[in-house]
Amino acid sequence: MNMNTTGYRGSADYIVSDELRNTVNIAIALQKPLLIKGEPGTGKTMLAQSIADGLGKELLVWNIKSTTKAQEGLYVYDTVQRLYDSQFGEQDVSNISQYIKLGKLGESFDSDEQVVLLIDEIDKADLEFPNDLLWELDQMSFYIPETKETITAKHRPIVIITSNAEKELPDAFLRRCIFHYIAFPDPAAMTAIVDVHYPDLKKKLLEQCMEAFYWLRTIPDLQKKPSTSELLDWLQALVVGGINPQRIADELPFMGVLLKKNQDLDVLLWHLNNRPQSRIAHRQAFKIG
Repeated sequence: MNMNTTGYRGSADYIVSDELRNTVNIAIALQKPLLIKGEPGTGKTMLAQSIADGLGKELLVWNIKSTTKAQEGLYVYDTVQRLYDSQFGEQDVSNISQYIKLGKLGESFDSDEQVVLLIDEIDKADLEFPNDLLWELDQMSFYIPETKETITAKHRPIVIITSNAEKELPDAFLRRCIFHYIAFPDPAAMTAIVDVHYPDLKKKLLEQCMEAFYWLRTIPDLQKKPSTSELLDWLQALVVGGINPQRIADELPFMGVLLKKNQDLDVLLWHLNNRPQSRIAHRQAFKIG
């Protein structure tokens, strides 16, 4: 299936597969939210920025937390400020609309131009959150009882929803989305990603780093495997530090850039000291041609 004549084609700083690019364009054409799953560091959040850049549209980001409620994405009524103004201010507090602040979803509805709306890490919220979004995402409107006003989308936003798959999402919600899973890049794809960010990187340094990085991700006891962003930061640290590529395979300099948990650092040190042969096996498996 080829959909590269119109719509999203990718952006200069984001490597996108044909399948993902087509999925993005299908979601836009069908006017359905695009649900992107994958482990942390696979570029889910950056995809939304790439779509906005590629289509020349504004990006609105709604970062979801464990305490986030769907209502906050629509609007917030600042009762505390109104009470304060009624006691100490001089303005007319009877005008409730001045205390209504639109959330990111509300802003996307009210925008004069179509925007890209990223609902980031939806699986962090409680189980009711996705279902609470369904009506507004379907109807593209919501009612503000405090002002007796209905906000209707001027343009249907392009909705990108990310999930780290920490918990299952409701079936009713999934049925309304277009789904795509971003697998962790293989060495060839990762090399292309690195080349976008560091096109002048020395081949020997990249070879050693890739071998060490993918070996590190095979260690079964790690609580948090290093992701693409950690690899890019590590490469930059090695360049800035002037590290000899020959040291990388045996020492993994600046390992605190790759691993962010004390337990993982301890696990890595144990493997470096006790399983040198496993490193040798992986050098050939992940060697760049």
